Amino acid sequence: MKLFAKTCLCLSVLSAAVPALAAPAAPAASAASASVAPAVARVAVGKLERLTLTPSKFVEARPVEVWVPDDYAAKVRAGKRFQVLYMHDGQMLFDPSTTWNKTAWHVHETLARLNREGKVEDTIIVSVFNIAQNRYFEYFPEKFLDEMTAEARAAFVRDGLKHAPEADDYLRFLVQELKPAIDAKYATRTDAAGTFVMGSSMGGLISVYAMSEYPQVFGGAAGLSTHWPGTGKHNAALPLAAYNYLQHKLPPPQGHKLYQDHGGVGLDALYAPYQTFVDQIVRDKGYTDAHYLSKVYPADDHNEKAWAARLEVPLVFLLGK
Repeated sequence: MKLFAKTCLCLSVLSAAVPALAAPAAPAASAASASVAPAVARVAVGKLERLTLTPSKFVEARPVEVWVPDDYAAKVRAGKRFQVLYMHDGQMLFDPSTTWNKTAWHVHETLARLNREGKVEDTIIVSVFNIAQNRYFEYFPEKFLDEMTAEARAAFVRDGLKHAPEADDYLRFLVQELKPAIDAKYATRTDAAGTFVMGSSMGGLISVYAMSEYPQVFGGAAGLSTHWPGTGKHNAALPLAAYNYLQHKLPPPQGHKLYQDHGGVGLDALYAPYQTFVDQIVRDKGYTDAHYLSKVYPADDHNEKAWAARLEVPLVFLLGK
């Protein structure tokens, strides 16, 4: 039975072959399964719809929900087309009554308010659920492994991921299957300038990876509390692999925006030294303030309450007018 993940926790236990990368044991998953999906979240603003998708060639089935604002139908009749924000860990976004920890991002409420205030363009949200057992090997950027030594790579796959990496297949699902379905069903902007991706923790990693692998598809990416250490403890091998990948593959700033942040409490207390290096790599690639924003929230922990509280910042940066 496939369980949906407690999304804010990062997983892995690495073997003695790579002792610096040892991490806490994986948390227990929530009670919902892929075959018995959780109830559709309730929203007081806008409309939320769970899609019925054809079976994927790339990933196991999981719920996908789409949020549209209250004025979506009227604006579509007037010829409006909407930006699209793809978000990972979709079961944590809208309704705290349906989440494992009874907290949520409330992303729809923040986005609707910002639109009313004229701070962001019209946007719909595509909420892609995770599957607990698959989350780590789907969200860990697969080509980071190419930047590791053969011994470290084998140890991490065996004892950290505990599975062959599947991030590239997850992105193929988003780009080759889900996005065409969304563009066919909704009045979307199909260009990269109107297509964005966002997540937290491991979801932040896969968001940066998505824009780097598919710069012609995603014009912007946001990672809140991006999990650059790759595991639950300080280490060099995984961050160095990420840095080398970014030096090769981060797309040019023209036509792209990148947002990063982290807190200073709990798991986020690990992140400052790694994010500093990422910031420098991004700047060295030519990203100016118009294309890159990196923020620090020293009092914030690694959870949905913290991400919800600062969500306005990345939304305005990526989706703003």
